[in-house]
Amino acid sequence: MKSYNILKKLNESKITVVIRGDTIEQAEKIVAACVNGGVKSLEITFTVPKAHHLLEKIREKYDSVVVGAGTVLDSETARLAILSGADFIVSPHFDVETAKLCNRYCIPYLPGCMTINEMIHAIEYGVTIIKLFPGQLFSPSIIQNIKGPLPYIQIMPTGGISLDNLNTWLDAGATLVGVGSDITYPAKDDHYDRVEKLASKFVRMAIQNGK
Repeated sequence: MKSYNILKKLNESKITVVIRGDTIEQAEKIVAACVNGGVKSLEITFTVPKAHHLLEKIREKYDSVVVGAGTVLDSETARLAILSGADFIVSPHFDVETAKLCNRYCIPYLPGCMTINEMIHAIEYGVTIIKLFPGQLFSPSIIQNIKGPLPYIQIMPTGGISLDNLNTWLDAGATLVGVGSDITYPAKDDHYDRVEKLASKFVRMAIQNGK
C-alpha cells in the first residue's frame, strides 16, 4: 500500500523537479522556490553535497510534497536515502540490487532505461515507472512505440523537457516528466524568484493538460 500511494501521488503530480546544487544551501533554496511555485514532487540528486541531510530537512518541512532521491548509483546510497526520508529512488541506469532493496522497503524505483530490453529487465524486478533517459535523445512518439509491445508500462521522460514540449510529451502518453535546468537554471545567479515563476508555469501547464 505504501508503494501504491507514492506511485499515485507521482501520477497526479505530472512533474518531478530534479534538484541539483553546488551546496546544500543552494539546493534548499531551489526546493523552497519550487514548492512555492506549486511543485508537488521533487527529486533530490545525490550530486548535491550532503543530499541525505537535505532529504531529512524537506521531509520535516514539507508534508504535502513527495520527495525522492536521484542519481542513485547503488543499493547502499538507496538505503541511506530511504532512511533519510526518500519516498522514491531514481537512477540513471537499472541496478538489480537497488531494485531488490527498494522492493524490500516498499519504495518505488524509477531506473533510467533507453531500450525495450532494458525496460523488460527492469519490470521483471518490480519496476512500475521507467525513467526514459536522456529524454532529449528521443521524440515523444517513442512512447507509443514502447507501448506497442509493452502497453502497461509507465514512462517518465527526463532531460530536455521544456515549456515548448511538455504538453507534447504528456499527450503522447508520458505518465509524468522529470524537469531540471529548464526550471532551476536561474538559481545559478541567485534568482530564486524566477525559479518559482518557472515552476508555477510548468505546474499550471501540466494541470491544464490533465483536465
